[in-house]
Amino acid sequence: MLGCCLWGSAPRTPTGEKRGAGWLEPLLLLLVVVLSSWVLAQQTADCPGTCDCSEAARTVKCINRNLTEVPVGLPRYVRNLFLMGNHIQNVSSASFPPETLLELSSLNLSSNRLQWVEAGTFAGLPNLKQLDLSNNSLLELSPMALGNTSSPLEELNLRNSLYNNSYVTAVAQLLQQEAFLNLKRLDLSENTLFYLPQGMFAALHSLQHLDLHNNSLVSLHGVTLENLRQLQSVNLSGNALKRLRNSTLLQLRGLPRLTSLNLTHNAWVCDCGIEDMVSWLKESDLVEAKASLKCSYPKGMENRSLVAIDFSELSCPEPTDNQTQLQTSYVFLGIVLALIGAIFLLVLYLNRKGIKKWMYNIRDACRDHMEGYHYSI
Repeated sequence: MLGCCLWGSAPRTPTGEKRGAGWLEPLLLLLVVVLSSWVLAQQTADCPGTCDCSEAARTVKCINRNLTEVPVGLPRYVRNLFLMGNHIQNVSSASFPPETLLELSSLNLSSNRLQWVEAGTFAGLPNLKQLDLSNNSLLELSPMALGNTSSPLEELNLRNSLYNNSYVTAVAQLLQQEAFLNLKRLDLSENTLFYLPQGMFAALHSLQHLDLHNNSLVSLHGVTLENLRQLQSVNLSGNALKRLRNSTLLQLRGLPRLTSLNLTHNAWVCDCGIEDMVSWLKESDLVEAKASLKCSYPKGMENRSLVAIDFSELSCPEPTDNQTQLQTSYVFLGIVLALIGAIFLLVLYLNRKGIKKWMYNIRDACRDHMEGYHYSI
């Protein structure tokens, strides 16, 4: 009878209702609480102690924790990983082991004093689309940092990330790899770059936004833009550009999707060499705030708006004959050598007695030596 009550149907009441059905609800509630506690405990166990984790947002934040390496045991569900404001100076393939963070799509390593990014560091992140390495001091950025196959990476932030401008060659080698075929946004601002290696952007066929503001670029000569058929915006403000050459203007005209070009705060030289650029400015709708572009040189043209210039006001520096300059240099060199020779002869003349005595002493010493040698035989 007891077994029947526990496992079979409860006996009916005189009204036909079953007795004892009420104890199932507390049991189910208890079961739900236990399972919820277990799930919460599992989530807590998967989150490193130095991080804040949210499975609902698929986000892990380890910000300003004085970390010196990427935390181990990151939850597999993470899609957005924030590691800003730490002291992680070196990252390698061991920092992001394969088959552990398959869902990771956004990685922020900014402001870490990061210096070395080794080969294969991000190769184990098959869904990585956003990578932020800004505000670091990179000494080594391996061309194979994302591996040797195509990557889904769409955004790369290298703002103020290079130790000095000489490391732009390492960035150029990186961008020429097959891994960047899907890159759409590239930020290289605030790196004091004064030149861009030839062909640096040639392989970025999907690039849409290029940010180069606040560098020290003096020219775009040799920069290849014609392959960037998807390019929509370019920011070149805050550089040291003097003019845009015809070759650069021709490439800009040939970009079918380009709608925004920022050229403000550059040191434009308003002589006859800028005529083609001014003509292009007057007819183009690409340039942002083009009326604000002002001349920096020469004297008398400062702060004149480029689009308001009358070509008759532009002067040309007087051409110099290179051959004449070379001849002048040779003449100057000959005069200097002749002067040095004259001074040397004058010193010999003034010390002729001392030189003569010195030569006599050498002669006597040689004669005594020969006589001593003769007697010894």
